Amino acid sequence: MAKGSAVILALFTNKSPEGKDLFAKWSDEALIQEIVEHGDSKLFGHLYDRYSSKVYNKCYSFVKNRDEAKDLTHDIFLRAYLKIHGFDPLKAAFSTWLYVITYNLCANYVTRDLKEKQKETLLGKKELKEKGYEDIDIEEINKLNPEKLALALDRIPTEDKALLLLKYQDDASIKSIQELLGVGESAVKMRLNRAKLKVVKTYNSL
Repeated sequence: MAKGSAVILALFTNKSPEGKDLFAKWSDEALIQEIVEHGDSKLFGHLYDRYSSKVYNKCYSFVKNRDEAKDLTHDIFLRAYLKIHGFDPLKAAFSTWLYVITYNLCANYVTRDLKEKQKETLLGKKELKEKGYEDIDIEEINKLNPEKLALALDRIPTEDKALLLLKYQDDASIKSIQELLGVGESAVKMRLNRAKLKVVKTYNSL
């Protein structure tokens, strides 16, 4: 995923209500023409709304994991947005073009990236264990008192807070964080777990 992808995703998944009814009735091709001519990324949100559920379901059928399917869906729509200038309505419908991107990315993920991911995950867990870091479930953190948790977040190092918010509030994928930090997957997961551990320790000390 390209650097800053979480920001780009936010641009077209957090639309303002202005013009929503007007553009919601536009065809895919008309929306794409408007996006290409004026560079309005927010209009892409209508295409996201129309097809994100179908793309997610296709991704889930490949990986059988909700979080991975969600990350893949974000990657697919980001890729579609970045390649939208190459879409040719005379060759295929937008949905077909989008599903080709979906199947290609999912197939590559399953056949190549998944093996590497599993390998790095094992290495990451080994590193965490050797360094004494616990693998903390984010759901357990979400059960903590919200006000006290917010205070704990403010007391940990800024880079740790930013990493946690990027992953768990902005839903950035592990791949996008890898690109942003320039490190491997196991290193990202180790940093996330380290940050979660700091939050829990700070929370318990309050």
